[in-house]
Amino acid sequence: MKIALIGYGKMGKMIEQIALDRGHEIVSIIDIDNQEDFESEAFASADVAIEFTSPMTAYGNFLKAWAKGVKVVSGSTGWLKEHGDDVRKACGEDGKTLFWASNYSIGVAIFSAVNKYLAKIMNQFEQYDVNMVETHHVHKLDAPSGTAITLAEGIIENLDRKQKWGLHETAEGVLRIDDIRRKEVPGIHTITYDSPEDMITITHDAHSRRGFALGAVLAAEFTAKNSGLLTIDDMFKF
Repeated sequence: MKIALIGYGKMGKMIEQIALDRGHEIVSIIDIDNQEDFESEAFASADVAIEFTSPMTAYGNFLKAWAKGVKVVSGSTGWLKEHGDDVRKACGEDGKTLFWASNYSIGVAIFSAVNKYLAKIMNQFEQYDVNMVETHHVHKLDAPSGTAITLAEGIIENLDRKQKWGLHETAEGVLRIDDIRRKEVPGIHTITYDSPEDMITITHDAHSRRGFALGAVLAAEFTAKNSGLLTIDDMFKF
């Protein structure tokens, strides 16, 4: 498979190595200093572009890739609120392809499935209140993390007593999320159900970014054979 990389920071370099190890070819690498390469034949030859950049540039990168007929796998977060409707239209009516996940770790995919199932169980036990804490490295631009938002949405879908999430917000019907930025932490997400009698806690703690990078390459392999707006739920059937 021919892969283009959009964003060549720590994650981009790790994705490159894993892709090569799995027998794929990197045909184009685009970073902040060579944006003109979106117009190159090499970029247009890619089966899939893997995009890890920033909330400010992600949607523009999608448009540039789609203009060249290249499918996109993106791990960028923070763009969904402003551009979500545009992306859904592009992948529906306009025939474009985007695989998007807030987190590509296989462990997080499993954790997310457990999170939804636990919330469904806890819907019967109103004495338990739920909250979440997410911890990341000091370079992370968005808060709460995209993964925390995805996990929160999984809880809200299955727990009637929570209608929305709120960052540092404590109010009736609100799932409180707290964010911590510390050193070079890849990502820790902890969900706690607390009652006067006891407490239940589940945690996903990433040891490194490698799990995210491997998941992104697996998503690219999946995206090359599929189309439309794709998610982790399409790739993993739990």
